[in-house]
Amino acid sequence: MTRLRKSVGGSHVLPRDPDAWGAFTWSAARADLDGLAGGALNMAHEAVDRHAARRGGETALRVLDPQGGRRLLTWHDLAARTGRFADLLRALGVRRGDVVVAALGRGEALYTTALGTLKAGCVFSALFPAFGPEPLRARLAAGRARVLVTTKAVYERKIAPQRAALPDLEHILLTDAAEGAGALEPALAAMSPAADTAPTRPGDAALLQFTSGTTGTPKGAVLAHEALVAQLATARWVFDLAPGDVYWCTADPGWITGLVYGVVAPLAAGATVVVDGGDFEAGRWLSILERERVQVWYTAPTAIRLLRRAGTELARGVDTSALRLAASVGEPLDPASVRWGQEAFGRPFHDTWWQTETGAIMIANTPARDIKPGSMGRPLPNITAAVARREDDGGLTLLEGAEATGELVLKAGWPSMFRGYLDQPHRYAASFRDGWYLTGDLVRRDGDGDFWFVGRADDVIKSSGHMVGPTEVEAALLEHPGVAEAGVVGRPDAVAGEVVVAFVAPAPGHAPGEALRRELLAHARRRLGPALAPRAIVFRDQLPKTDSGKIMRRVLRDRLLKETPGDG
Repeated sequence: MTRLRKSVGGSHVLPRDPDAWGAFTWSAARADLDGLAGGALNMAHEAVDRHAARRGGETALRVLDPQGGRRLLTWHDLAARTGRFADLLRALGVRRGDVVVAALGRGEALYTTALGTLKAGCVFSALFPAFGPEPLRARLAAGRARVLVTTKAVYERKIAPQRAALPDLEHILLTDAAEGAGALEPALAAMSPAADTAPTRPGDAALLQFTSGTTGTPKGAVLAHEALVAQLATARWVFDLAPGDVYWCTADPGWITGLVYGVVAPLAAGATVVVDGGDFEAGRWLSILERERVQVWYTAPTAIRLLRRAGTELARGVDTSALRLAASVGEPLDPASVRWGQEAFGRPFHDTWWQTETGAIMIANTPARDIKPGSMGRPLPNITAAVARREDDGGLTLLEGAEATGELVLKAGWPSMFRGYLDQPHRYAASFRDGWYLTGDLVRRDGDGDFWFVGRADDVIKSSGHMVGPTEVEAALLEHPGVAEAGVVGRPDAVAGEVVVAFVAPAPGHAPGEALRRELLAHARRRLGPALAPRAIVFRDQLPKTDSGKIMRRVLRDRLLKETPGDG
């Protein structure tokens, strides 16, 4: 499994012994990039132009459309398209540092826009095209976007009626317009493919990513060009990516994973990136793995559970022998899904942990180590993680020893760390204490140094003196064959403070009702004990999720105020 290979700047698979990771420095990772004259650094140069200069005729992108079409773009093609887009921005009078937003799905236009924006020295932001009019307007206004790239349908239905409320938005570029003002492709054709790449500084803003907003008002996190130092290093450590590898990230670009590990990092590593514009469908996804001979696959727990729901035999019926590594991100990966990967594909799923604010993977089950199913893994080189407790006086106490449980904190200073929240300096400052970044995630660290996710601080349930992490309860329920999805929340209770309630989407062939409810409650009590097991089960066909696939526990808690737990 583990390979030590030469890539653009050296061997990149981590030594199996984590004690040997200490020899790594961020300076060494920076030396792995070309850079530009005068100490400048630009993500687009590292992700496109340096490979076009060396391997221009090789394939950079394999673009798949929902209708079954397939288009190949070489590195020369990608360099030319992104150069034309940068030239177009300059022709429109868009200046370095201005914000360009794409409300697009996965496709050629998304890559052209993102990398062309960076090449021009502008700041790129991706939004989910499925957002409604108000979420789109709020984010465009907050980012003071000057350019929006989208489709005619999204613009006409969601943006045009409120264009007057967006005074900074000067230019609309439509990817599917054949002619007229704002038609993207005719405009690109008139531009130069050899536009210069802006000599941005390492600390210049590159990406503006709005958080999902599942726990409050969305925040605009700013990442600098220097973030690529950690993004490229982690793509190599965690995925063992090298030039020519076939890589597929299923995340939508509106989610930070889809932008960092769907666009920038794999291209910087020189991988051939599979870009699928279709929605999830189990058979289609499996056929992509087979037909494209995908070697590295980065997906989400929700998708894995949906594939499990479709059946192991379906997965075994396709040839995935090219697949050497499958990884997951977005929410905790339950042990049953890790083991199912081995059963279905001959490869377990490697969990990874990071946030928009960290800019890159911080903790992972790397291919250099055996997986502990259910664990987040260990911090990557030069990432110092600890378990801590916030004190009322504003201080921070680090909790030592095995089985310590508390908030995950990271020692500030890694290259991809976010540089601020847009127009919210106080909120940014409140994210740090005593030189540590506060993640808001509760974790447990075991005696080997592996971290285990407990839950978001706001999600932890306090029941009869016990601190119940919803992730642990959900993982236990997901081990039962009758459960396709589970979301666990607390319901206020006069005696216990809160009681644990589980929302469950039954797996095919398992009817919701009293028999399944009793079976699940008994299963949970056997696995967790009565203190942690749910007191009630609520059956639903589907659970509410964000656009990135995370179960929205906040919505489930709100529903408990309106519904009677126990109803089928």
